[in-house]
Amino acid sequence: MNKENFNTKVTIILLWITMLLNMIFADIFSIIVEIVNGGVLDIPLDVLKMMAIAAVITNIPILMIVLTWVLPFKINKWLNIIAAILTVVYIIGGAAFLPHYYIIASIEIVLLISIITIAIKWKSSTLKIMI
Repeated sequence: MNKENFNTKVTIILLWITMLLNMIFADIFSIIVEIVNGGVLDIPLDVLKMMAIAAVITNIPILMIVLTWVLPFKINKWLNIIAAILTVVYIIGGAAFLPHYYIIASIEIVLLISIITIAIKWKSSTLKIMI
């Protein structure tokens, strides 16, 4: 792996790690708000189905941290683009109407757009020999 490819992988991985931390803190802050306000979390759908969906979605950044490091270039590039788009849809679709969520969701979307942009511009570092 050449230096440019290494740097691209590390950059994308760091963006996914930052994304994951933001997702975790958004949930923690939302739970704190509900506890302090004495309310109950308003979870759409059946709680078991919603938690299953959340388990899948929250595993996207976790898996992308590892997969970005180990997958070959072409699959890596497209999987990062697809995973980031799916995560943006989840963030927008699951929006909570709370000030901290607007801030964190905005940061998450910027991170994901950065991942998409880097992945789109990412070029294979493999030297091709013409015969």
